[in-house]
This record gives sequence, C-alpha cells and structure tokens, in this order.
Amino acid sequence: MRHQNKHNALGRTSSHRKAMLANMSSSLIMHKRINTTVAKAKELRTFVEPVITIAKEDTTHSRRTAFAILSDKEAVKELFRVVAPKIAARPGGYTRILKTGSRPGDNSNMCFIELVDFNELLLGGGEQKAAEEKAKPATRRGRRKKTDDGAAATEKAPKAKKAKEAEAGA
Repeated sequence: MRHQNKHNALGRTSSHRKAMLANMSSSLIMHKRINTTVAKAKELRTFVEPVITIAKEDTTHSRRTAFAILSDKEAVKELFRVVAPKIAARPGGYTRILKTGSRPGDNSNMCFIELVDFNELLLGGGEQKAAEEKAKPATRRGRRKKTDDGAAATEKAPKAKKAKEAEAGA
C-alpha cells in the first residue's frame, strides 16, 4: 500500500532518486540557479527547502545533518557561509520555479529553479528601475536648475531681459 508516499518517484528507484535530488540540491546551492524539468524541480523544492531551514542555525549538529543529506562538503560550506545569512529573515519559500517552455527533443516541460534571494536580475532590476523613476521629472517641460543658494538659474533669463529692454527702448 502507498500510505503517505506522496512524492513523485520520477521513474527511479528510491536510492537513485535520493542521490539525484542530493546532487541537484548541491548544484542549486553552488550555482543558485539550475535548469531542469518541472517535475524534478517540484520534487527538488520539497527536498532542498528543509535543508536550507536547517542551515539557518549554524551549529555542528546542523552542519552534520546538512552534510548527511547533501553528501557534498563544498555545498555545505556554501550553504552555511553564503546562503544561510542571506535567507535568515525569510520564514520559508526559499526557491522559485520559472517555467521556460518545452525541450526540443522530447517536449518535456522545462524550467529554472533558483534561490529567491540570489536572482540579481529581479533584485537589481527593481532597485535600478526605482532609481530611474525618481530621476525623471514629473512633467514633460524642462525645469530650472537650482544653484547652491536655492535661487533658480537659467540660461534663458538674461536673454529674456535683453529682449524686454530692447522692446521698451524701441
């Protein structure tokens, strides 16, 4: 009977599936983003998020537990040194799945799975866009530049005075 076996077997034996998910988890931690199928990404999310939660507490026990799951010394170092401090305040949901379409060979659904706090395009792009919006003037008309004393200084003002004086004198 299949009571409480609600994971996707992915067409593999139990040992093969655990080894594959451990390798994918290590790759995700090291590279912050990997390309895989949607089914594997959904299984990987349930596998790697508890490991990241374990890494929030940097103790010898949590390091040994993470190593027992990942079986990769370099990935555990990266997890505790780089990933854990950045996600410390996040209560969960450390990964994001971005669907990219289908694979040409077998038409399987492909996606990127990435660590949420490490997407430079989404994080950097939003801050840069906000800075650009602040720099834009509110209207389409030009604005006068202010000098250090707060008075408005323009190049057109002296010409306008000369034009008024010429009209008054004529």
